[in-house]
Amino acid sequence: MTALDVKQLEALTLPQVLAARAKAHPSALALREKVRGIWRRTTWGDYFRDVRLTAIGLYALGFRPGDRLAIASENTPEWYYADLAAQMLGGAGLGIYPTNPWPELQYILRHARVKLVVCGDQEQADKVIDASRFEGGLPDLEMLICVDMRGMRNYDRSNLMSFADLIALGQKSEAAHGAAVDALLAAGKPEDTAIIVYTSGTTGMPKGAMLSHRNMLYSAARVVDTAGLTAETYSVVCYLPLCHVAERSFSLCMHLLSGATVNFAESVDTVVENLREIAPLGFLGVPRIWEKMQQRILFRVKDTTPLQRRVFDAAMRLGRPIAERRQANGGAFANARDGLVYRLLYLICFRALQRFVGLDCVRCGFCGGATVSPEVLLFFWTLGVPVYQIYGMTETGGVSHMQRPGFTRAGCSGLVIDGLEQTLAPDGELLLRGPSVFKGYLFDAAATAKALEDGWLHTGDVVEIEDNGEVRVIDRKKDILITSGGKNITPSLIENALKDSLYIREAILLGDGRHFVSALIQIDYETVGQWAQSRGIAYTTYRTLAENPEVRDLIQGEVDKVNARFARVENIRKFVLLTKELDHDDGELTATMKVRRRVIEQKFREEIVAIYGSAA
Repeated sequence: MTALDVKQLEALTLPQVLAARAKAHPSALALREKVRGIWRRTTWGDYFRDVRLTAIGLYALGFRPGDRLAIASENTPEWYYADLAAQMLGGAGLGIYPTNPWPELQYILRHARVKLVVCGDQEQADKVIDASRFEGGLPDLEMLICVDMRGMRNYDRSNLMSFADLIALGQKSEAAHGAAVDALLAAGKPEDTAIIVYTSGTTGMPKGAMLSHRNMLYSAARVVDTAGLTAETYSVVCYLPLCHVAERSFSLCMHLLSGATVNFAESVDTVVENLREIAPLGFLGVPRIWEKMQQRILFRVKDTTPLQRRVFDAAMRLGRPIAERRQANGGAFANARDGLVYRLLYLICFRALQRFVGLDCVRCGFCGGATVSPEVLLFFWTLGVPVYQIYGMTETGGVSHMQRPGFTRAGCSGLVIDGLEQTLAPDGELLLRGPSVFKGYLFDAAATAKALEDGWLHTGDVVEIEDNGEVRVIDRKKDILITSGGKNITPSLIENALKDSLYIREAILLGDGRHFVSALIQIDYETVGQWAQSRGIAYTTYRTLAENPEVRDLIQGEVDKVNARFARVENIRKFVLLTKELDHDDGELTATMKVRRRVIEQKFREEIVAIYGSAA
């Protein structure tokens, strides 16, 4: 397979695609990772070699078809090696968020009956060790493998080894097990389970969604085809947790299918700096990332000279209607005048702002993972960075709908991908079926039957289908509020409008069964802190800042602006500023930073009583 046609590649397994790419282009660049300030390059040939040696090492440790390997680590090349090696042997890889506390990690490892765990560093290894010691332990765990062994010199090595030692074991066992591993690679089938993704779980314990090679590659191939991604037109920064299906799809699957280079960010905190350095051709951001980049630009502008601020304000005022017409026109300039004016604005202002956040080379910007305010995406369209909204879920192998040139309507998530069928239930819930729909939940036949009722995947999202075929996500079915007066209210629309404010980090709408709508609001500590400092307002902690009367007045002004955009019945009549930041460790957010509404309503019961006067 020298042409490496995407249609041919998607009929293989993920490790088979890697083998084909390494055979066709062994010396081409595949991966880059920054080590001690220097970018370390890995070719496709070396990439396949290291995955194969990892697989041989795992085989020597007793890993066999049907087994499951867990990975608890930040994003590194070794994450890829371990994941693909497990698949090469006919097993499945599953990721554990580095932010997961040990009880959650223990639940996942026990539920999946994991035999081997790859950890990124001492912190992750300690959580596995804690999980193995307390409350029933990890009875199936046989070996812990750690990438970075710093700080672990005195640890018991009876069931602990370094990743380097695993590679060395693979080299040592080549003669004994190499042929068996190659046979398993060749025997892999597209319908085999490739990965298991434990859903974040906004309610209840997470479930392990089983995704086949076909599920993952079919979805990714449709994006590659639609967006025209190739090694020449696509390079990506890998920074979102690889446990999440979106990063697995965009940085692993699409990189295998297109031949694009993956650049590993140093951390989520340094992603903007890495973007400037890498200047990728493609970029996937969850809403919070796009919001943070927008805030970064707006605060940078505040620190400029009065003349520069006036230039920025004028450029945004002129550029916004052009961007609105572009979105309505499928991404193309509505007329020649718009194109000319934008090019002038680009030279005067927008080029510098694009470079400031590292998006000056991006040809394909994508936003997915949760609902996002159309205002955020319009901001980047105004700067000349088209951001295409996508929609999908773990159970669809990543992307099920995507915007593209010709279909860029504001607030929509594009067309359903080719080959995937969609229909709407009587209550507006989106139902899907096709090659990318998952196999089911691990060891949970009841949940599988509920999710795949009558052969259709019940997404749990209420949507509308526009006249141009694009889907518009209204909200999660379970999150729609019905007031005591019978009015249906979509929380996400109002919450996203609130989060358009620089000063609001999170908002949770309340009002189900109540006489009026209210909200719990988390201020943005950084931006509100800067606002307070500029006015000489003293504070020492997040709590003291949130409790300041002037801060409440600030947020009241932001709430009033949002209320003016919605019908009176949807207006927020009362709100409470949370005195702590919502946190994953406290169970208030999922690992992907989605609010766990039911947990919030229980933990902040007193605040809700203060709003409504009763807990009922």
